[in-house]
Amino acid sequence: MTEYAEVPESIVRRVRAACANLPEAYEEQAFAGVRWRIRGRTLAHVVTIDDGHDLATVLWFHAASEELAALLAIGEPFSPGWGDGLITMALREDGSTDWSEVREFVTDSYCLLAPKKLIARLGSLGTDD
Repeated sequence: MTEYAEVPESIVRRVRAACANLPEAYEEQAFAGVRWRIRGRTLAHVVTIDDGHDLATVLWFHAASEELAALLAIGEPFSPGWGDGLITMALREDGSTDWSEVREFVTDSYCLLAPKKLIARLGSLGTDD
């Protein structure tokens, strides 16, 4: 059985910032970690997995099929998610995570799940932290 540890607050803050300008998206505690949702659908979920040797913090998000295939072809830090259209990305506190890329991925995930009228509002919102 998978064991989970607390997600580092610095990572939660960065993902929270990436989701901050997504209309009607909200954050909530999940069975493990923290997730962001739009109308009851999870657009991003961050967890820290404890395999008994190491801790690994990953972000699950939705990706369109062509993007999903491209990201999986890259390999590390990407790996298959646990369902259709889901992918994971390893997140690190060592400076190697591209947080502008994380913002892009969660925005794309949001666009796959949100109603068109909310997606239309994205263009009128700034993306400053």
